[in-house]
Amino acid sequence: MPLQNRVTPFGELIADPARGLVYGNRGCLHDATGRIRRRYAGTRWIACRLRFRGWHRAPLQQPGRFTELFFLDEATAFAAGHRPCALCRRQDYVRFATIWRTWHPGQIGADAMDAQLHDERVDPATRSQRRHVAPTDRLPEGAFVVEENQAYVVFGERLLRWTPSGYAADGSLLRRGRATLLTPPSLIEILRAGWRPSVPLIHPSARHPLPG
Repeated sequence: MPLQNRVTPFGELIADPARGLVYGNRGCLHDATGRIRRRYAGTRWIACRLRFRGWHRAPLQQPGRFTELFFLDEATAFAAGHRPCALCRRQDYVRFATIWRTWHPGQIGADAMDAQLHDERVDPATRSQRRHVAPTDRLPEGAFVVEENQAYVVFGERLLRWTPSGYAADGSLLRRGRATLLTPPSLIEILRAGWRPSVPLIHPSARHPLPG
């Protein structure tokens, strides 16, 4: 039975056998039996490489250890509110922090970035995902929007629907107007700056989408 450790663009944790291309964590979310008990623990939400220095933990979701999470790609991790890890993705992290300071000059270091991201991704009243609204003509590739409770990634001039296994072709053309965003505003600016990470930004299925 698959573990409940796949992350959707809504920041939710689901159980699905499909494996993503990006790894990460947001603290220990499970109890001693491996059951998920919370959405997050703390403000440090990171996205990592699947492989680094041969490190391997088995079994997953050990008592008292962080909950291993998996994302379809970096765009999904961004939509959920995660940033690059400063250890396994050092070059990505340094570039991310450099771009970040362009938009947030007074915020230096991981703690400051994490505090800003937490404010953008979590509604303090409900502890659920915070949504934002922005013009569609300024959305970069890799941004996520929500329509009729479905998550769609911007890919070129199209919207592709997210699924745990990849992107489906039953989206639409990106229309002019305003859209409800899942990706936090600060991460939209990172994407707009031409973000090219060491992990896959958008899953290869975007070029050959799954049947709708």
